[in-house]
Amino acid sequence: MADTARLEKRRRARVRKQIMRSANGRPRLSVFRSNKYIYAQVIDDTTGVTVASASSIEKTVASGANQNVATEVGKLVAQRAAEKGIKSVVFDRGPYLYHGRVKALADAAREGGLEF
Repeated sequence: MADTARLEKRRRARVRKQIMRSANGRPRLSVFRSNKYIYAQVIDDTTGVTVASASSIEKTVASGANQNVATEVGKLVAQRAAEKGIKSVVFDRGPYLYHGRVKALADAAREGGLEF
């Protein structure tokens, strides 16, 4: 179990390093998922502030952690970011592979108006 956490931490750091190189002052759309929920945050790394967020825990989103719920969360975070005037972000997938729920959330955020 400890090896899994260590490898996940290394993957997260590797992805974050690549993102920070290409950020150019854009906020970061960070994704976190568990077996029960999925979360998304738009983070301004220059000030260290979360600008917009959405998750499957909220009452307005259907419960569960499947691709349909991830799509709803992606649209919701894109809408909230647009209300704050954010149009362009850098996508941070964290240690997760870009498929399934993470890809569904990213595609829905793009449909919602975010560019990355």
